[in-house]
Amino acid sequence: MLHQEKVQATLREATLEGVVGEGHPVAGFIDVQGVHDSVTALYDAFAHVPDVLHAFAVKACPLVPVLRLLADAGMGCEVASPGETRLALAAGFAPERIVLDSPAKTRAEIREALTLGIALNADNLTELDRIDALRPRDSRSVIGLRVNPQVGAGAIAAMSTATPHSKFGVALDDPGARARVLEAFLQRPWLTRLHAHVGSQGCPLPLIAQGLAALHRLAEDIDEYVGRRQVTSLDLGGGLPVNFSDDTTRPTFEDYVRVLTDAEPALLDGRYQLVTEFGRSLLAKNGFTAALVEYVKTSGGRRIALTHAGAQVATRTVFMPDAWPVRITGHAPDGMLKTTPVVPQDVAGPLCFAGDVVAHERLLPELSEGDLVVLHDTGAYYFSAPWAYNSLPRPGVYGVLHRAGDTVLVPVRTPQPVDELVEESGGRHAEALLTP
Repeated sequence: MLHQEKVQATLREATLEGVVGEGHPVAGFIDVQGVHDSVTALYDAFAHVPDVLHAFAVKACPLVPVLRLLADAGMGCEVASPGETRLALAAGFAPERIVLDSPAKTRAEIREALTLGIALNADNLTELDRIDALRPRDSRSVIGLRVNPQVGAGAIAAMSTATPHSKFGVALDDPGARARVLEAFLQRPWLTRLHAHVGSQGCPLPLIAQGLAALHRLAEDIDEYVGRRQVTSLDLGGGLPVNFSDDTTRPTFEDYVRVLTDAEPALLDGRYQLVTEFGRSLLAKNGFTAALVEYVKTSGGRRIALTHAGAQVATRTVFMPDAWPVRITGHAPDGMLKTTPVVPQDVAGPLCFAGDVVAHERLLPELSEGDLVVLHDTGAYYFSAPWAYNSLPRPGVYGVLHRAGDTVLVPVRTPQPVDELVEESGGRHAEALLTP
């Protein structure tokens, strides 16, 4: 976890090296030791469970060096697109430690997974029909079915995946759905896994546990219906909500295990191999975004700091500020915390729309041109997957190592050159639409 002392040490080194400054006005940072510590906490919480594959959700941080770090730490990974599959393979994950989830897999994606031995969870019964047609007899892939336990929503509707009308999985409470699921397993002896995902951010642990307990009951019902032991693994999708209000990690992985055990003691007793799909809770508090304050102005009596960290690196915060508020600290150009008087001010981004504001009337030390702002707890879903609005180049990302009192920065993703951005935008085809 990146406490304030580590943040300041990182910023001091970043400004000395020019990683953040006039030439590179925004960058992301990931604490390597913090990632190791989070992975250790996860494994320790599940230490009593005989067989668990902890699969990191690639969408939370689709950066190959970070994925390689996680693979080296013993993690598997969960992917949800052809691109994420390629990233996982490039990072060195063995196919049997990759799980493919997506509500709209193409035949090509399914065929590739079945050929390589990547596990996959069918999102619906129609997808099972596709797998019937595409599955080689010698496929090593573990195949599961995603179900929606329909236990309801948490505080953030867009992050809740077990609502009555969720687009994910087979809705178990819909008329006849449960019977169709039982029959689907009866007809397919190779269908051996069940998957459910209730949500993470905004979802209280009891709600998550309620949905996963329902998954366990369904597995028991399937085995009884088919008359044999068929379901051998449960994929406990989703993750933990993250505390964005301070440095404290809460809830913890131990809290999660305790609530699951209270809801269904047999869930973790070893009868079923388990798969987890944590993402945000492993990386959020191990990363931060730093951005240059370019200008400071007033409008309508309100002070506004115009920075280079906006919706392109904090998309959810800008569009859903109440659901995704981030902590912000102000720093002098050398990285040290500012000690100027605290005043309310907006912290705005560089994009050309009025709503590009990451904090409204936030009480912060009075910011000035050349200062830096830090967006804390942004190690997942923020700088690692930037939005391309206004054709801003992707910011650099750096791993932070602390060695014998020194702070060392290593490149994870180099800042995108503008020429590369032009090429991505069809630069080589500039004349394609002109009339001959």
